[in-house]
Amino acid sequence: MKLNTFGAIAAFLLAVVFILRNVPVGYGMMGGAFIGALLGGVSIDEAVRLMIDGAKEMTPSILRVLAAGVLAGVLMQSGAAVAIAEKLMQACGEKYALFSLCVAAMMLTACGVFVDVAIMTIAPVALAMAHRLDVSRFAILLALIGGGKAGNIISPNPNTIAAAEAFHVPLSSLMMAGIAPAVIGLFVTYQLAKRWRGDDKHMPKIETVEKETPPWQKAIVAPGVAIILLLSRPLFGVSIDPLIALPTGAVIGVIVMNKTRELNVFLRVGMEKMSGVVFMLLGTGTLAGVIANSALHQTFMHMLESLGFPPYVMASLAGALLSGITASTTAGTAVASHVFGKALVEAGVPSLAGAAMVHAGATVLDHLPHGSFFHITAASVHMSTKERLTLLPYETLIGIAIATTCTVIFYLFL
Repeated sequence: MKLNTFGAIAAFLLAVVFILRNVPVGYGMMGGAFIGALLGGVSIDEAVRLMIDGAKEMTPSILRVLAAGVLAGVLMQSGAAVAIAEKLMQACGEKYALFSLCVAAMMLTACGVFVDVAIMTIAPVALAMAHRLDVSRFAILLALIGGGKAGNIISPNPNTIAAAEAFHVPLSSLMMAGIAPAVIGLFVTYQLAKRWRGDDKHMPKIETVEKETPPWQKAIVAPGVAIILLLSRPLFGVSIDPLIALPTGAVIGVIVMNKTRELNVFLRVGMEKMSGVVFMLLGTGTLAGVIANSALHQTFMHMLESLGFPPYVMASLAGALLSGITASTTAGTAVASHVFGKALVEAGVPSLAGAAMVHAGATVLDHLPHGSFFHITAASVHMSTKERLTLLPYETLIGIAIATTCTVIFYLFL
C-alpha cells in the first residue's frame, strides 16, 4: 500500500522540524517517518514495515561505512594524518601557505578521513603556521573547509558510499567522477581564502603540535594502498569491494608503521567515529523508505520539469536541499540519493551522473549552523559563533562551484 503525498510531505517536514529543534538526526528522521506514514493513511504495522524496509536498504552502505572506520581510525590515531598534512604544507612552502592548507585538507579527506576530523587534525599545524606568517584565522579556516569539501567528493567516506550504493555504481567510479569538480572547488577556495589573508583583526593564537608522528613515507601507505585497491577495477580490471579494500589498506599501513600492537586502539576509535554515522544512516533509511513508497518524488520531479528545470539540474538541487535541511553531507547525500535516485534514472539521468551530481550538490549547504560541522570547525580555530557565521556565504560559493562544475560536465559532455 502506498501512502498519499500529504503523508510523505508531512514525514519530510516533521523530520526537518525535529532536526532544527536539535533532535539527533537519526531520531528526527525516524520520528518524522513514523508520524508522516500514519498521516499518510497507513496503519501502524504498515508504517513500521515501511521504515524497516527502508533501513534494510541501508545495510550495504552501513557495512562499508564500518569498513571505512578501520582506515579512518588508523589515520587519525596513529598520527599518519598529521604527518601527511605537515609534509604537504612543507612541500608547498611559505609562499603558497594557504594553498598548502587547501591541498592538505583535500588530500586527507580524499584518503578517507572525515572532513571535520581532517580540519581538526590540520588546524593546530595551520594555526602555528598562520601565526608565523601573519595569516588570519578566517583565511586558514576557509582554506581548510573548502579543501575538505573538495576532497569529500573524491573520498571513500560515508557520503560517497551512500550515493554509490543508492545508484548502484562502483565506488571507485564515483570517486573519479568527482575529480574535476574537486579541482575547481580547490581553485575557488584558494581565491576566496586569499581575500582574508591579511585581516589583522583575526590573527590566530599560537598553537603547538606535540603529537608524535610517523615518517610521511610510511604514513601515506595506508590510504595509498586502499585507494589503489579501490581503483583496481578501472586500472587492472579487477573489482575489489570497499569492504575489503579499506581495512586491507589500513592493516598494511599499520604493519609498515610498526604499530600492530596499537591496532585494537585504532579499531575502537574508528568504530566510535562511525557509530554516529551508522545510526544516522539507519534513520535516513526509515525516512527514505516511507517517502519512496509515495508519489512525492515523482510529483517533485514533474513540478521542476514544468518550471523548465532539466533532470540534471534536479539532481544537484536535491542534494543541496537535503544537505541544507540536515546540515550534513552524509545525511543529505543518503536521503537525496535514496528518495530521488530512481526518479532521476527514470527521467534519463545515467546512474553515475545522478550519483555524482547529488553528491556534489550535498556540499552546497552542509555547513549550516544547525549541524555539528559548523561548531566543530569554529572551535578548531577558536572562533565565536558570530565570527563563524561570516564565512557561510563563502562556503556556499565553494559548494555551488563544485556542484555547478559537476552538473555542467555531465550535462554537456557525457
